[in-house]
Amino acid sequence: MTKAADIRAKTADELAQMLLDLRKEQFNLRFQRATGQLEATGRIKAVRRDIARIKTVQGQRSSTAAQQAKA
Repeated sequence: MTKAADIRAKTADELAQMLLDLRKEQFNLRFQRATGQLEATGRIKAVRRDIARIKTVQGQRSSTAAQQAKA
């Protein structure tokens, strides 16, 4: 599980790559669950929350940039 402070310290490119990696992991975990091979069921929830944290930080940054562009 990634902390929000760690996510905020990353650049936009690093966040995009991290989001891509987490989405791939989420897909693989869903596939494992469907085939009955999933052992770490709690990892699905952790990955989903990490994705939400990254998207939240990206949204905050884009809204901040939009507000600064207006000013």
